[in-house]
Amino acid sequence: MTTAQKFDLVVIGSGPAAEKGAAQAAYFGKKVAVVERAAGLGGACVHTGTLPSKTLREAALYLTGFQKRHLYGMTVEIDRTLSLRRIMGRLHTVIQTQEQEVRANLDRHGVALIHGEASFLSPSEVMVRAEGSDEIRLSGACFLIATGSSPHRPPGVPFSDPDVEDSDGILDLDRIPDALAVVGGGVIGCEYACLFAALGTRITLIERDRLIGALDSELSEVLRQALEQAGHQVLLGDAVERIHRVPAGPIHIELKSGRVLEVDKVLYSAGRAGNTTQLHLEQAGISPDSRGRILVDEHFQTSVPHIYAAGDVVGFPALASVSMEQGRVAVCHAFGFSYKTHVSPITPYGIYTIPEASMVGATENDLKKTGTPYEVGRARYAGNARGQIIGDTDGLLKLVFEVPTKRLLGVHIIGERATELVHIGQMVMEFGGTIDTFIDCVFNFPTLSEIYKYAAYDGLGRLARRLAPVA
Repeated sequence: MTTAQKFDLVVIGSGPAAEKGAAQAAYFGKKVAVVERAAGLGGACVHTGTLPSKTLREAALYLTGFQKRHLYGMTVEIDRTLSLRRIMGRLHTVIQTQEQEVRANLDRHGVALIHGEASFLSPSEVMVRAEGSDEIRLSGACFLIATGSSPHRPPGVPFSDPDVEDSDGILDLDRIPDALAVVGGGVIGCEYACLFAALGTRITLIERDRLIGALDSELSEVLRQALEQAGHQVLLGDAVERIHRVPAGPIHIELKSGRVLEVDKVLYSAGRAGNTTQLHLEQAGISPDSRGRILVDEHFQTSVPHIYAAGDVVGFPALASVSMEQGRVAVCHAFGFSYKTHVSPITPYGIYTIPEASMVGATENDLKKTGTPYEVGRARYAGNARGQIIGDTDGLLKLVFEVPTKRLLGVHIIGERATELVHIGQMVMEFGGTIDTFIDCVFNFPTLSEIYKYAAYDGLGRLARRLAPVA
């Protein structure tokens, strides 16, 4: 039996873009339905991606005392089985709490929640099918596709082996591995490499280029050194030729360089693909790309005017924070609300490695490519009282600013609380400020935030020497 329902907006998915887009439309009085195929709400952000990896990181740091061992001469031996149970228990608590938050937000705004697999019948209708339930035909004045993404699985990689994982499967741990190879030095690969390193796993990280290509090259190098100084291998400029299991033995990884690795587990991190296979987008007149991503304009409008897409399913930058804004902007454009018309181009990136890293704005390489005259100012945690107290002597703040205007163009941080500290520089950039802003400000002492002032002093000193007349 099939029932029919009509809505102003039908949202497919319940991740960050879907939740915020649905709530935005309902706030302005629209009748909204959210369709979710999974049992739990929140999408990959809550269940397999953003929050789980960060929760595991914090739990690992707490249980092992990883960042403070050297300060007090501590050696911490963990029970690997007991620690895994505690870590996973904490993870399940966070997931349940966040799922409840999503549900409460949708309920508060009067959004109808429909469980099942959605697929387009036409540009104005979708069919929702759920096992053991009647089919539901939904028609909508507008649609928002926010189905997220899943790990891309390249052909030839033996994911059928229980010890060869993608970034979703690695969360289903049966043990903390003794030796883990991470193939791919992007954000996901580096975050998991650092997480397992903190738990005592021997890490080998394999990457064709450099770690986290979008990161400032100086910070990327600090991250590489941190892993190597902790006794792990970072193999740059190499790639995997073959992965295979030795009978009744470990996994062998053959590299293009001829090197052969033996490990307990492999995390293969090869990017993401949009979750669009089951949507029958051709029925709506939309053609995704080879990775299942949907092409949209600056309003997140697809080639079909009343169908929008937001979040990971549209590709870069695939950040939960940006996805939320994309969902809101899409819905406001769809219904003509002037509340939010664009996503800010000044977007911070948070990378939860150990040490933590974050950035906003241009890198030196970006400015070299555009021919923009610039200068940099640096300050290290080692010269900061709070940095000395917490024992983070490798941390670094780097400010990139325009010459001669001194307008702040980029902020790059590696070290404790980097993802929090970056917002100070972000706000200065939002208002078109200069590095003189940090000179004029008074910062609490002792705080890590104070490094902004000394990075600005360093930058101004460099600029003065650069502009001084030659004797």
